[in-house]
This record gives sequence, structure tokens and C-alpha cells, in this order.
Amino acid sequence: MENSSLRTRYIAIGTAVCLAYVGFGHAGDSRASDERLFDAARDPGNWLTFGQNYTNQRFSALKQITSKNIAKLTPRWTFHSGAKGPFQAQPIVADGIMYVSLPGNSVVALNAASGTERWRYAHQLRHSEILGSPANRGVALAYGKVFEATNDGRLVALDATSGSIVWDRLIVQSMPGELAALDAGSRAKYLENLDQLSAKMPPLVYRGMTIVGVTSAGYGIYYNLGEKTREGPAPPPAHFLGKRGFVAAFDAQTGEELWRWYTTQSGPWEGPYSATTEHGESLSRDIDAERLATNKHSENWRIGGGSTWSTPSIDPQLGLLYIGTGNASPNDVPSARPGDNLYTSSLVALDVTTGEVRWHYQQVPQDVWGYDVASASVLFDVDVAGEAIPAVGIAGKTGWFYVHDRRSGALLYRSGPVVPQENLFKRPTPDGVIIAPGSFGGVSWSPGSFDASSGLMYLGAIHRPTRLRLHFADEPSGRVAYTATDLATDLPSWGTLSAIDTRAKGKLRWQVKTPQPLIGGVLATAGNLVFVGEGDGNFAAFDATSGERLWGYASGVGVNAPPVSYAVNGVQFVAVAAGGNKYFGFPTGDLLMAFALDE
Repeated sequence: MENSSLRTRYIAIGTAVCLAYVGFGHAGDSRASDERLFDAARDPGNWLTFGQNYTNQRFSALKQITSKNIAKLTPRWTFHSGAKGPFQAQPIVADGIMYVSLPGNSVVALNAASGTERWRYAHQLRHSEILGSPANRGVALAYGKVFEATNDGRLVALDATSGSIVWDRLIVQSMPGELAALDAGSRAKYLENLDQLSAKMPPLVYRGMTIVGVTSAGYGIYYNLGEKTREGPAPPPAHFLGKRGFVAAFDAQTGEELWRWYTTQSGPWEGPYSATTEHGESLSRDIDAERLATNKHSENWRIGGGSTWSTPSIDPQLGLLYIGTGNASPNDVPSARPGDNLYTSSLVALDVTTGEVRWHYQQVPQDVWGYDVASASVLFDVDVAGEAIPAVGIAGKTGWFYVHDRRSGALLYRSGPVVPQENLFKRPTPDGVIIAPGSFGGVSWSPGSFDASSGLMYLGAIHRPTRLRLHFADEPSGRVAYTATDLATDLPSWGTLSAIDTRAKGKLRWQVKTPQPLIGGVLATAGNLVFVGEGDGNFAAFDATSGERLWGYASGVGVNAPPVSYAVNGVQFVAVAAGGNKYFGFPTGDLLMAFALDE
């Protein structure tokens, strides 16, 4: 539960910062003030934040395009970015201007009605190679600036009018005193790994702060990855030189850090050594052996993983920020991290002004399956015995949608599964065990969409089983068990689009099976429509009430990004990026598409 000492400074200057940024935007300048961001839900013509507003409901109140006239929806414009690859970004639209990040972290501003490029920021990476995919999932807009968190661990503020750099900050830093605990060789390797921490989530701007998180923290040094680069057995290193995830807030005007919260608890991160999940599913753990190993690995919270994949939601009245965290590191050697590994694979509520933990709910204690809580949290109300309870919901890679009282974290209910479940929470065996959802399954980072008028939550999900095998290696300190995770390519995989009734304790109202796993995101609109992209290149619209497929457009490129809707000069548009996904074998490209009704 660590934070920068600067957090106290933020509390003192918060009011002054907020007042300094007041001022509505106008066409051609595309500013966004605090007042405008707070009122975003009542401004459906623009898409000002990742979640459309701070609830992350990602719902468009526009209804020019409906389930009755959807057949007339046609491409209005297309834009080829020139950056071919995993184009996962969600556009931001304000006052007729669209801002979108490209693979590799360049940013473009476009005329949202025509797709004409206005300016381009060309990002220069600090390293020739980065860890993981070059994808970026979007920018934030506020106070005349465009904010982007980058794959080389930076937060960049650009002038919204010209695209020129206002400030550029390195957000990946070592903790005070942590390097002194390592020998020279380990210190060099640790710094190399730390420097490769990347950021993919769209930043969130709130009362003068720009809030970001980092991915890749859960990679660590995997035994099975290291083995592939060597001849013969290669024992795990004495220190698993992974990384420690975090969420941090920076002054939107200067880039100065205001607070930082680490996703692995300092010191004793073991937790209660849970034998089961909160719902009672057995985790098949040897609790006695874990307790005996605790002292030996007492410092591994420093390298414990816990990526933050998706932009949080915020409840301004409670002053709480809600974010999901990723799996612990090293994922494939759980013996190196005994205990529950707080606060990994959890939904966590933080004080938005200080970054301090208010409550957490761990979906998977001591996660060995890669069940990151990677999707975006969503705020809505739930009726409990006639009382409207402020709730927060978040989908898991386990295949369930979890709904909590957002004041306390108490679990209100868990939905029915949105994908098949097989051998859930089973440990690996030497012969291998099929797990579904696997580490690529369930609801990944893809955000859902919530319709407050119907109480339906729409989620895109992945059915892609994995095979877990147990391996052993001998090293001077003893025998080490590690896990090899492989896609079960001999088994079928597919996607599901589900409508979950939040007013009926998560009952599935309808579900559509898609040929390819769904990864990218969902958009629901007041026109009784649900839009989703598919890996085979189709961009499709479904009836929000029944799930009937009503419309589709074949782009030829995997559509694996969250759609948005906006309006310019009275015309409603639906826009989505298409760039494919190499991990799923979806065709790649550099396409951004905007659709409107045929004139």
C-alpha cells in the first residue's frame, strides 16, 4: 500500500488545480475541462473519455442509427494510418476532431466527419525493441492536451491543436532502496527488466490528474520461456527478476508525480493463504508447504507482477477509483511466491486523491492460470430489497461477471459463466490438464458496455482452452516445479457475445456464438444496437434486446478494438480501428473506419 510522498501535496493544491483548468472547449481547439468531463454522459455527440464518462458504461445515447434502419449503415470514410499491426486503440472525439493512438505510440488527429488528417505526432521509442505487442489502446483529452501512456514507459502530453510535445515524463522508476538489496549482476538485470515495463491503457484525466498504469509486470522471468533460449535444463534464477505493477497519478499541467500505488502489497503480501475462492471453489493448494516457504521468499513482493490493463472507473461522490489487476509473477513458478499474493488478480478500490487502498476483492488467490482481472470496471446501480445500491461490476478471465457494492467491496452476486468452464482452478499435471477458460480465455482486456435503461451488460468473450503441464528442474537449492502453458490447438475455440441482466443477479438474457474469439470491445447504443468487431474482419451490429445479428461489414482486417459513436453536424457516426492480432492469427492492417447512414 505504497504511495509517493507527493500525495499530501495534491490534496493541498487540488482545488486550485481544478479551478485553473475550468473552461469549455470550442470547435477547432477541442479542449475538455473538468466540468465538461464530469458532464460527459449528457454529451453523447462527443466521446471524451475511454468509458464515454467516468462510469465506464461505454454507452451511446445517440439514436439516429437504429435496429430498424441499420441496413442503411455504410462506410462514410476510411483512414490508413501507415502503422500496420495490432490496432487496438479507441478513438477520442471532441468538437468534430478525433484523436487516436497508433501501434508504436504515434498519435494522429483527424477530422471526425471526413477522416482527413490534421496533425501527426511521431513517437521516438527509447529502445529499439519493446516487451510485448506494440499496441496502444488510446489517448485521453483534457485542458487542451492529448495524453498518451507509451510502450516504453512514458507519459506524453501533446498540444491538442498542433500535436507538439508539451511535456514527456518517464513513469517507470525503481523504488527507494530496492537496488541496494541486489548484487551488481542482479541489479543490472533488474534495471533492464524494469526499463521494459510498458503502458497500454488509455490514461484517465480527473481533477487535474492524469492517471495511468503499466502492463508487462506479470511477465517476470518465466522458467519455461528461459528454457527455450538455452540448451538443456536451465534452473530458475535465485531472484525472479520480474516487475512490480502500479497505478500512478501525474499533474496534468506539469507532469509531476502526485501519487503512486503498487499492485503488490509491501512486505507481507501473502494474505490469508486461502484454500478456496470466495465462492468456495478449491484452489488445490498445499498451504502447509507454502507457509514453510514464506520466509525464503519474503522479498518477492518487490518483483510480484500485477499489471494494470484497463482504464479505471471513478465514483466522484465516494472519491474512489476502481481498477483490476493482473496475475502475480513469476506466473509459472508459484512456489516462489507463497500466499495469496495481494493485490494481484483483484478488483481494487483506491482513494482517488491519495492512491490508498480502501478495499479489494481477489477473484483468484495465488493465481497460477493467468486469470488477470484485465477488463474495465463499470459503475451502475443495483436494486437490493428495494434499495438502490451503488455497484461496480467487472468481468474476469474466469468467465464470470462480478458485481460488488462499490462502497464496501461486498460481493452482491456473480453472473452465470459467459464461456464454457472446464477444470477451473485445477493444478497442472505431468501429463497435462485441459483448462477452460485458459489464460487467453474468458473476458480479457476487452471492455463491455452497459445500458442503464434495460440493466443489460454486454460482454465479448473468448473460449480458447489451454493445456497445463507440470515440469521439474533440479538446481543446487533443490527441485523446482514449474508450469508449461500451451494452447490446446487440437480443440475448437470461438467467441461469445452475451447480454447479462444486472437486475436478475447476472442471468444471461441472450448469447451469440461467433466463429472467432471476441477481443476488442463492445458498444451499445440507444438505437437498440450492440456493435462488436470480429477477428475475421467483420464489424457487426446485433439487436440489443434479442441478440439477432442485423448488419455486418467485411473489412478484411481483424477488428479487435473498442468501437465508439459520436455526432458531427447532426450526423451520427460509429467508428472502430482494425489492425488484427498476431496472437490469435487475425489478419493485420492499419485501418480506421467510420460508418453513418447512407445519404
